[in-house]
Amino acid sequence: MEQINQYPIGKYKEPEVITEEMCMSFIDMIASFPKNLKSAVMSLDDEQLNTPYRKGSWTVRQVVHHLADSNINCFARIKFAITEDNPTIKSFAEEKWAELPDAKHISILPSLSILAGIHERWAILLKGLEKQDWNRTFFHPDLNKSQTIAEAMAKYSWHCSHHLAQIKNLKNQMQWK
Repeated sequence: MEQINQYPIGKYKEPEVITEEMCMSFIDMIASFPKNLKSAVMSLDDEQLNTPYRKGSWTVRQVVHHLADSNINCFARIKFAITEDNPTIKSFAEEKWAELPDAKHISILPSLSILAGIHERWAILLKGLEKQDWNRTFFHPDLNKSQTIAEAMAKYSWHCSHHLAQIKNLKNQMQWK
């Protein structure tokens, strides 16, 4: 049961080939994600938001704030990749960021607002890319390799869907509305 709660849509598997149609689906997911997340969390009270999605995990509140932190970083990485030649991006200590006061204790509303704004701009940015732009790269020091924008978007599409599924699974298990 823990494995299902940790990876409700399965572990990430990098696609062997990323098609133009897949890239369009990434844009659709980026555009719709903030609304889908907001729909999943706005009915939750503080006690529910402070519930871990599985034993020993982050709380729903921390997941929402993590999504804002992570997606801010990815949006910036994509912009760096578009405007620079294979820039080395800055990684961030997501586990430590999730323990900071702004992730553990404050309302989720600021992060939902950040996600709405970032994702609106992100979708517009991606829609404006030429086909060859999806192959622009950045160097990820934690992975010790370069990633294309298309590869990063495949991972972030999964990442957003993964965390949304964790929250929805918890709501279903706890029978929350």
